[in-house]
Amino acid sequence: MANTELKSDNLFEMMKAHLASDAGKELTKKIGLVYQINIAPKKIGFDEVSYFVDLKKGEVTKGKYEGGKPDAIFSFKDDDFMKVATGKMNPQIAFMRGAMKIKGSLSAAQKFTPDIFPKPAKM
Repeated sequence: MANTELKSDNLFEMMKAHLASDAGKELTKKIGLVYQINIAPKKIGFDEVSYFVDLKKGEVTKGKYEGGKPDAIFSFKDDDFMKVATGKMNPQIAFMRGAMKIKGSLSAAQKFTPDIFPKPAKM
């Protein structure tokens, strides 16, 4: 089950290119935090895949992170993550509905907005 194809895999691949662009470099200067994002195919806490979005270095990695402890950790179901990342669901509403779980610094978590994700033409 761990080899499940997630919709969010493509978004994280696009994000790598986005962070290498001028707009992405601005984000790393502005935010300067590291986020761990756990994506579950169906239910939070089960078969999760971890991504690390390092907005200090401008990198996205899947799996293990060697750079220390993330500033905030988010857990989502794949579908809910896609809604938040594409701006179809407000992060605060996702949190209140239990569609997003947060651990770590709440001030760091508040800087986690759809603005950090690339704007794909279509998904």
